[in-house]
Amino acid sequence: MNSVRASAFTGKLVEGSHVHRNLSTPQLVEAAIARGEASLADNGALVALTGARSGRSPRDKFTVRDAMTSDTVDWGKVNQPFDPAQFEALLARVVAHMRERDLYVLDLYAGADEHYRLPVQVIAEYAWHALFVKQLFVRVAAEELASHQPEFTVIAAPEFEAVPERDGTHSSTFIITDFTRRIILIGGTKYAGEMKKSIFGVMNFLLPAGGVFPMHCSANLGQAGDTALFFGLSGTGKTTLSADPLRRLIGDDEHGWSETGIFNIEGGCYAKCVDLSPEKEPQIYHAIRFGAVLENVVIDPGTGAPDYSDIRYTENTRAAYPVEFIANAVIPGVGGHPSHVVFLAADAFGVLPPIAKLNPAQAMYHFLSGYTAKLAGTEAGLGSEPVPEFSTCFASPFIPLAPGVYAKMLGERLLQHNAQCWLVNTGWTGGAFGTGERMSLKYTRAMVNAALDGRLSNAEFVTEPAFGLSIPLSCPEVPAELLNPRNAWKDPRAYDIQAAMLAGKFENNFAKFEAPAGVREAGPATRKPKS
Repeated sequence: MNSVRASAFTGKLVEGSHVHRNLSTPQLVEAAIARGEASLADNGALVALTGARSGRSPRDKFTVRDAMTSDTVDWGKVNQPFDPAQFEALLARVVAHMRERDLYVLDLYAGADEHYRLPVQVIAEYAWHALFVKQLFVRVAAEELASHQPEFTVIAAPEFEAVPERDGTHSSTFIITDFTRRIILIGGTKYAGEMKKSIFGVMNFLLPAGGVFPMHCSANLGQAGDTALFFGLSGTGKTTLSADPLRRLIGDDEHGWSETGIFNIEGGCYAKCVDLSPEKEPQIYHAIRFGAVLENVVIDPGTGAPDYSDIRYTENTRAAYPVEFIANAVIPGVGGHPSHVVFLAADAFGVLPPIAKLNPAQAMYHFLSGYTAKLAGTEAGLGSEPVPEFSTCFASPFIPLAPGVYAKMLGERLLQHNAQCWLVNTGWTGGAFGTGERMSLKYTRAMVNAALDGRLSNAEFVTEPAFGLSIPLSCPEVPAELLNPRNAWKDPRAYDIQAAMLAGKFENNFAKFEAPAGVREAGPATRKPKS
């Protein structure tokens, strides 16, 4: 029934000689190069530029408001309503546009667990977009393609630009999800990440009804079979820390937590490339080869080598590749119930400790807060000082339901499966951005590994005063003076002032939530600087 809804609008679109269906990776690479969409780097990766839109366009993202969504979606700045009649009119225009072009159709799944996976179909105007989704979603076995029945369809038309006055959009770009027709309509942007994140939003809408907790997190598996989750916003180390040579990668970005364990929603990874090196991130570096897609990465015109330090197009340079390009990946991407849950924050204010142990109430508080910090130069309009960013459930742009739905599911699972939650600061120590230093990846890895393998449980813990967090006095392979953030500052009083400021930001942000009993009290108390 669901596939009929979509096919009624798109069925004829995927018929005819202009439609290229389920092409192989070499065929898609060849098509993208022949059409002038992309070029090859010396490592074999396909390199494409996205132009003006080098990241997501949250202001241009909508959900059709109708009988299915009216009382379920958490409407607001993130989930903006779109009129059904306007969607139908815009869909007709996009379909007419697509009929005049070569189309690349991929039949795929969202969800590595066959009990919860969603059959999807992507209809792309660009061959490189088709290769992107082929590598990012779960691929359908050749013998199953004939019987594949999509329950959600993505139509990606980057060269179709909306007319806001006519179409009801905010700009020429649009990303619109219609849950009744089961169609995602994308236009006016070449940024491929919109396709990936739109399907994640769909899963965030559908999975809770089936008792599955959808999560914006990475996941890996220890040698003893223990599963760990890593939540965090872009730039906090979610992909980097989960790609650990000592553990097996389940997935780098999106997962579901069901009654039997966790599963990867995707079949690939979408890693940030800025300053990528074989020394710092060997698994990601070596995963970028033929079949991978590089977005907005500068290529040396003489050698064809990627220059990951050159961010002339955007700091948001990306690599998309199948998860099996990571040598020790778990295939299929499923694991047991997590033993450890890690929240990552790149605190540019230098306040949060490098690692802290959270009790369940603190875990729910920091999950709802979803804190990190933006830095000058990473987003238009930012000044010279860091700016706190709070993204509810570490996934605010992608959650269509009320935040409490997801927070409750997290809290219940932490208690049910006795999972230990940790807060890890991958940001600054010894001072804020500009005066302090970025936390060493070497030390962060050592702390995370010690937490996951149980060595940190042997340490003595104390409560730091600014946020009331439980921090260790020692950790293997980490200098003890780094573990207490106040001690790492040259001027402890300056730290106290900064900590009180950030605690106040947390409290102001949390005021909007209707939190369960005890959760609000688990946050920081706004404190005056010590005399």
